[in-house]
Parts: sequence; C-alpha cells; structure tokens
Amino acid sequence: MVKELFSPDALTGKHILITGGGTGLGRSMALRCAKLGAKVTICGRRPEPLMETVADIQALGANANGISCNIREAESVAEMVASAESQLGPVNGLVNNAAGNFLAPTHEISPNAFDSVVKTNLYGAFFITQALAKKWIERNQSASVVSITTSYAQTGSAFVIPSAVSKAGIEAMTKSLAVEWGVYNIRLNAIQPGPFPTEGAWKRLVPNEQVAEQMRSRVALGRFGEHDELTALVVFLLSDASSYMTGTVLTLDGGEVLNAGGQFNELTRLPRPFLLEMLKSMRG
Repeated sequence: MVKELFSPDALTGKHILITGGGTGLGRSMALRCAKLGAKVTICGRRPEPLMETVADIQALGANANGISCNIREAESVAEMVASAESQLGPVNGLVNNAAGNFLAPTHEISPNAFDSVVKTNLYGAFFITQALAKKWIERNQSASVVSITTSYAQTGSAFVIPSAVSKAGIEAMTKSLAVEWGVYNIRLNAIQPGPFPTEGAWKRLVPNEQVAEQMRSRVALGRFGEHDELTALVVFLLSDASSYMTGTVLTLDGGEVLNAGGQFNELTRLPRPFLLEMLKSMRG
C-alpha cells in the first residue's frame, strides 16, 4: 500500500455499509475505511469470506460486522440493514459495490442469466439505497452513497449487456436521487472504474495474458489500476471532504475511455522512434 493520504480519523464517526465487501475491491474498501476510523459492516452471499474479512478488520482494532444477505430480495435487505444498525449503530455511509457479470454473446443469454445480473446490480443497489434512505430521512440524518459502476456504462460494450444495462441504470439512479434527496443532505455519487485486477471476477473476464495485454494497451497510462487508487476515491466521497459533491459520476480508468475514442489514438501503440520519424516525415 502506498503512503496513506488521509488522516487516521478521516472516517471517524462513520458507519459504512459495503455490499460485496468480503472479497476483491469490496474487501479493499472495507479495510481502508476501517483503518481510517470507520465502523464497517460488509454483506455478501457467502459467509466464509465475510467472516475472514471481518477478522482482518478486527485485527486492526476496528469495529466490523459481516452479514450474509441476498440483495436481490427487498425483505432480505431490510433485515440486513436492521441487523447492521442494531450491532454497530446508525449507518451513514453506503457503498453499492456488489455486482455480477459474465461474458456471453447477447443472443445466447437466457432470461434467467439476464435477470440474475440485473437483479444483483440494479435491484440490489436500489433496495439497499432505498432501505437506508427511509431511515436517514426519518432521522433527519445526512449520509453519503457511493455506487461502483463501470467505464462502459457510458459507452456500452459488447458481450456484457446485462452488466452494461444495469450499471447505466445505477448511474441514472445516482443522478436522480441526488436531486430528489439533496434537501435531506443525502449525497449520491458514482465511480466508473476501468480495469482493476481482483482474484475473483478478473479471472473470469480476463482468462489469459493475451487478453490482459490487449486491455492494458487501451489504457492511456499503460497499466491497470491499483486497489489503493480506487479506495482513496471511495474514502474521499464518503468523507466530509466531499460535502458539496453530489450527483457526480467519476471515471477512474487511467484514460482508457478517452484513449479508445480518438481517431488517431492507435498511433500511441507504435514504437516511439518509428512514430516520431513517421510524424516528422509527414511534415515534409
């Protein structure tokens, strides 16, 4: 981990709920928030990784709780939120991180497969955001919601239609509720991560080094993202330092989307001496 950029008490007084917090990026977010003073509740489908992450957080001297939950079902979400608050107090920060995804030709996707991803991504994010907002509004409590989407939510992408559709929906929800709930001082923002390797989903979506290198070549900075770089932005949006920011969708992709859009951006992949000589010759 790079040198900590935030003060050790940056999230003191916060109770952060992170969906999909037992593994991958969610786990990294949970650990970072705990190190900065937050109480952390993580939820997910499988209890084993939740308990492992909770143990690691508690080893830091922080308060943490893990709750198994099916976020596709509103009733399960309501029970999870009630349990989280009964154990660690009122939640005032939410990270909608849980997600499903797979690669497949769209014309071969079954209704159940489409339904599964959309319910996990979009329904899950809405159910939890709504369940907490009811409590925040009733208590007149300010709060921050950070939703993790994807860089292709704005561009679209072949072979991941359920994910693209549902993540775009989360961004629309973020902007809509930022306006509707601004009067309650409930802030909602979203992050579009580019490629950030993880142990789970990354292996399914990037099956070999050839695919990885192709993806890496599209990133203007020439590398994949580090977990610390994403968690730093999450912490900022959860903290009081971003108190005037709401309804914003931030892209964190090393310039991947911009690099893919320019007509002559492919030239950057040529060997540098050859490129410079070619450009020089074109000037006559």
